[in-house]
Amino acid sequence: MAIKIESKIVGYEVAKDDEPEATNEAASAEAEAPVADIIQMHERVERPEMLLGSTYKIKTPLSEHALYVTINDIVLNQGTEHELRRPFEIFINSKNMDHFQWIVALTRIISAVFRKGGDVTFLVEELRSVFDPRGGYFKKGGKYMPSLIAEIGDAIECHLRMIGLLKDEGLDEHQQKLVEEKRAQYEKAARARQESGTDENGDSPFPPGAQLCAKCQTKAVVKMDGCMTCLNCGESKCG
Repeated sequence: MAIKIESKIVGYEVAKDDEPEATNEAASAEAEAPVADIIQMHERVERPEMLLGSTYKIKTPLSEHALYVTINDIVLNQGTEHELRRPFEIFINSKNMDHFQWIVALTRIISAVFRKGGDVTFLVEELRSVFDPRGGYFKKGGKYMPSLIAEIGDAIECHLRMIGLLKDEGLDEHQQKLVEEKRAQYEKAARARQESGTDENGDSPFPPGAQLCAKCQTKAVVKMDGCMTCLNCGESKCG
């Protein structure tokens, strides 16, 4: 039977006797297969009426008043196996108005990065790499902060670890055991100094002569078995 073609040919293929039926079955199977509606974080995700949030207090020797960093999270794919908690926005409040302009600018930029989605963990290193030309300070526990911006990055890191975006690399079993043994020895010695009234270590849980660790920025590096080792993160010069 002859068929008259009245429109332009835009494509062609050689058909086989058993092919049309198989093609139709495949198309039908694809149409019937359920499509998982997984929502990923991106800037078009609308803000819900209520968000989960956490507030972190930052008290520095640079200011009389503390800063309060609030990070709100959005829960994606709630109630499914693909449920995710992701940061959505950040607010920083303080009675001190000296830094008002740059704090507002910083929170808007960070919130915009959160809403873009993808890997936002790079913000931690970027903020912690900011150094104050007037010098940094040690926070409670002996951890060195090169600037106020760096401590805001430290608060964001704590939050990202809490919601599972950042994970601790951790120490292996041998390193963990060694660090625990040495810390127990130093704690015993610290208690002895406290009882004798010769303890000058203040609030730091590490020995008074401990040096600053280049990895975790904490004054916790001591000499252990002839090798400089951090009692906080386990970093060692001997590998």
